[in-house]
Amino acid sequence: MTLDRARQLLKVQADFGGFYNGNSAKLILSEVQREHGQEAVDQLILELKLDQIFGFEQGTRFEGGLAMGK
Repeated sequence: MTLDRARQLLKVQADFGGFYNGNSAKLILSEVQREHGQEAVDQLILELKLDQIFGFEQGTRFEGGLAMGK
């Protein structure tokens, strides 16, 4: 998945907010983590304000749709 595509998908999830959309965002960030690394994940969290919407923190690892902590 390209970062642009991930950004588009995450924007949709962020616009809806809520628990289920947070789970979808975790899955997307897991894919970004696997393909592009932690720096890309942190950048998307800041850029799309996922910290404010879903409570995701920079440095959190996402694997298999789970937030694994720092």
